[in-house]
Amino acid sequence: MASEIRTRFINYMTLQGFSPHTKKSYLDGVTGLARFHNKSPDTLTNEEVQEYFRHLLDERKVAVGTCNAYRSGIVCFYRNMCHWDETRFPLPPRHQQKKLPVIFSEEEVKRLFPAAVNLKHRVLLKTAYSAGLRVSELVRLQAKHIESDPSRMLIRVEQGKGKKDRYTTLSRDLLDELRTYWCKYRPEKWLFPGQKPGTHLTESGAQSAYYLAKKKCRSQ
Repeated sequence: MASEIRTRFINYMTLQGFSPHTKKSYLDGVTGLARFHNKSPDTLTNEEVQEYFRHLLDERKVAVGTCNAYRSGIVCFYRNMCHWDETRFPLPPRHQQKKLPVIFSEEEVKRLFPAAVNLKHRVLLKTAYSAGLRVSELVRLQAKHIESDPSRMLIRVEQGKGKKDRYTTLSRDLLDELRTYWCKYRPEKWLFPGQKPGTHLTESGAQSAYYLAKKKCRSQ
């Protein structure tokens, strides 16, 4: 994608208040489309866009959720950068998830935590399950978001889904785990820091912690 139109698209999303996660997802969708055809996306035809989605679904076997996120980004790009609507530039319909997600039982969740490779991963998983957090919310937690006063016992989630702040419950068991974790790791800004100084753990890093624990749990 040409640098000028890429910059315009990024600036548009920033002014609209899109989250960093959404901006990256939308940009990935449009950039992937441009790279697939080796053309600037504003020069493509409907048939070429359809071909890209067939490639994602049939050849690359991209997950339905990821494909839908790319579709949203491409719709946003053509509506706002090229001023086209879906009547003039129709896109494939959203694909529905064909199977239900696997839900762990209470016993399976209890086995999952001890299977984590270290204390950080264990507390990460416990925080996600106990507080009912999305991955994007989990990795952006800060120590100041933990309100441990006995009269409160809440976790503040800032700029969650829909750019809204909310509170979720903080259990006594999770608070004890967080205190143990804090004493060992002494995190600074981010409760679950990333590898680079000053950054938080990435969403893929948190997901990896979960998959590693699940794999170990099921092999036992």
